[in-house]
Amino acid sequence: MSALPTLLLVDDEEHSLAAMRMALEDDFDCLTAPNADEAARLMEENYVQAIFCDHRMPGKTGVDFLAEVRDRWPDTVRIIITGYTETNDMIAAINEAGIYQFLTKPWHPDQLMMAAKNAAQLFQLSRDHDRLSLEMRFIGKTAETKVEARRRTLREGLGFERILRSANSPMNATVELARQVASFDVPVLISGEAGTGKDVMARAMHYASLRSDQSFYEINCAGLPDDVLMIELLGAKKGAIPGTPSNRIGLLQKASRGTLFLNGVDTLSPQMQLILLRVASEGSFEPVGGTETLTTNTRLMTGSHSDLAAAIADGRFRQDLFYALATTELSLPPLRARLDDLDILTRHILGDLAGEHSKPVEGLTNLALEFLGNYDWPGNLPELTNELTRMLILSQEPRLGPELISRHILQADPSVTARPEPGEADLLVSEGTLRDRIEAMEARILRETLTRLKWNKSRAADELGLSRVGLRSKLDRYGVHQPGKFNTADEED
Repeated sequence: MSALPTLLLVDDEEHSLAAMRMALEDDFDCLTAPNADEAARLMEENYVQAIFCDHRMPGKTGVDFLAEVRDRWPDTVRIIITGYTETNDMIAAINEAGIYQFLTKPWHPDQLMMAAKNAAQLFQLSRDHDRLSLEMRFIGKTAETKVEARRRTLREGLGFERILRSANSPMNATVELARQVASFDVPVLISGEAGTGKDVMARAMHYASLRSDQSFYEINCAGLPDDVLMIELLGAKKGAIPGTPSNRIGLLQKASRGTLFLNGVDTLSPQMQLILLRVASEGSFEPVGGTETLTTNTRLMTGSHSDLAAAIADGRFRQDLFYALATTELSLPPLRARLDDLDILTRHILGDLAGEHSKPVEGLTNLALEFLGNYDWPGNLPELTNELTRMLILSQEPRLGPELISRHILQADPSVTARPEPGEADLLVSEGTLRDRIEAMEARILRETLTRLKWNKSRAADELGLSRVGLRSKLDRYGVHQPGKFNTADEED
């Protein structure tokens, strides 16, 4: 394709075409046609910026041809050349063909060149305008799409969808309450044992709130000395921290207009409780080492690992602070109360672990899930994650079986039917004769050992210091059977 703009010259008089070509060919790539049909063929085969067409030609007139050009190639600039100047003809040409300019015969070469350059420039400006308009629409749509996608990702990735639960989960009622409260700009207290997901709930509420486009910050106050916690929350003026040459901005300033989640507020000292009370009730504080009062517009969410009502009764927690923080209180159930959720939780956690460790996994066997379901999980979700990580690392098969489960969890399993039974510590202090309590412990040890050894009775007998007959006798006595097999005589090593 030529680097010069392309013009189409249409005239039934050969000498007129030659004259136009001679006047324009130094600056344009000129195509010529003696009639409208030939001109239409050239239009289909070439990228034409402008047309100079004679008005009155045999057959199809210039106006008729240019009207077709407007319909098929609307960006091409249309110029008509005529020896007639009747007003009616001009009006008809403008209305029918969208003529950009009239040139009357005889024309001057400079006049023709000026018209051609203006037409080429108009064509390029029109194309640039269309391109920019398209880009702006695309950019606007893309930006809007990206913003909406980001919000949707936040809602789905960091929202309530991250709180995995079954249809009958005790967590459902808590989540529904949290959804209702999320859009109201009020303080929320989230209580629950360590590891129950208070931080996940707080983050989900933030991304379902009117502050979702602002920042979310969190800090666990448990175990932090007051001086460190004050600096983290309040910030510090220049010189207040040795070795820090500038002011330090605290979380209360960073989270202004956003959300700040303070976990472990049940561990706060009386001094920190007083500071937090002022923040919660007035929204004001002073940075460490400063005298200027600053304000914050952060939404406070707090988490407590223990029952604050008991702490208030014991004088360990301020009642006025409790009321300032707990406009709404959410209580998260421990994992032992969510055993119906174990299936979906383990699938999700194993999926994440498989990607993290690049080790394929298909999930847990039904029996492994039953064993996990009979453990009380004092460490809640972090303990479950650690156990599944260990099982994944030790596994040789894509489906994880009960032999991979830690011994203390296997020993906590009461039976294959998942009937509740006291734990080891409970057995030591429970009622019953010494013989009964020893037999309960013995049954648990038998069950754990056989499960770990994949029900190889010879290996189990050797490990436990029993004869094969003695092991079988104890299994029959305690009713311990391999899952799926109920006649011990038929079980193989």
